[in-house]
Amino acid sequence: MGEAMTTAGPISHERLLEFCLTLLATNGVDRSQAQEVAENLVWSELVGRENFGLIRLPVYLDRVAQGGLKCPCTPVFEDKSPNISILDADNGFGQYAGKLAMQKAVLMARESGTGTVGVRRSNFFGTGAFFVNHAAHEGMISLVMSNSFPKVVAHGGLKPVFGTNPLAFGAPRENGESLMFDMATSALAGSTVREHIAKDLPLPEGMAIDKKGEAITDPARVKEGSLQPVAGAKGYGLALLVEIFAGVLTGAGISGGVASMYNDLSKPGDNGHFVIAIDISRFMAIKEFYMRLEGLIATIKASQPQGEVLLPGEIRWRQYRKNKKDGIRLGPVTRQAVEKICDQQSLAVPWQAAMSRA
Repeated sequence: MGEAMTTAGPISHERLLEFCLTLLATNGVDRSQAQEVAENLVWSELVGRENFGLIRLPVYLDRVAQGGLKCPCTPVFEDKSPNISILDADNGFGQYAGKLAMQKAVLMARESGTGTVGVRRSNFFGTGAFFVNHAAHEGMISLVMSNSFPKVVAHGGLKPVFGTNPLAFGAPRENGESLMFDMATSALAGSTVREHIAKDLPLPEGMAIDKKGEAITDPARVKEGSLQPVAGAKGYGLALLVEIFAGVLTGAGISGGVASMYNDLSKPGDNGHFVIAIDISRFMAIKEFYMRLEGLIATIKASQPQGEVLLPGEIRWRQYRKNKKDGIRLGPVTRQAVEKICDQQSLAVPWQAAMSRA
């Protein structure tokens, strides 16, 4: 096993998708959910978001086995108006619920100009960029939010009341590489804390505090305290916005009513999501929108003549193009996790299978 980790080369996204589908199906995930989850995980690897990719497979499989993720599930939409709907996700995968919600929002926006979907009884949905990119390829501007298990204090508080509560928006570009802005409203994402632990890297001061309000720099101690909101009161306001839209308004869990993905594998998360899609063609022709947006982008780019100003998502698209061409190189922690699962379940390690086919 150790040798496979050190010699594993790049693997095509098609092969990785095939592996994920096989693994999920082998572990009791129904076909509909498996397809959406696998595509979401592999897309995250393609764009360089490893912390939302295959590294999550072990906990997902454990949650399926113990009932925290329902397979199969029966999501149900309740339409409230021509452009507002509520999705009861029936405790299935958040990636599945998020995709269904955005597809519904886009469909309503096509018919009514805007589409708004609130989701309840869902689970962790990965990266919001995946969903706003889907909307962008349908000619839509979109906004996506999700609440999560509380680990973030309100500005001035000591007890965690919010999750990392991500907020994402996207817009299409004529070249197909959509703008994708995706942020945690906490000073650090939970996945970043786990990455610091794995790499034994200290946290900068101001990211986390203990129960007395003192700074925590040891990432392993964050679970004893709380994360801070990003940018103080501003991040607090954004986290509150997400909690109201994704939690309060949808009927999902609120604050401590959202369960941890890692602490209780048998308990559904009851995460809430909130998505909005806006049909650009209701405002102007898409060609005019592209022209106006590219004019803005040119102004942004020209603001630093000696260097480069990056657009939200630009690094992701560079990584996407490279990984599509050269194959995906999974990080060592992810490779180790995948190899362990394969060993336990007598499955072929995907990169070893790819090498044997060559």
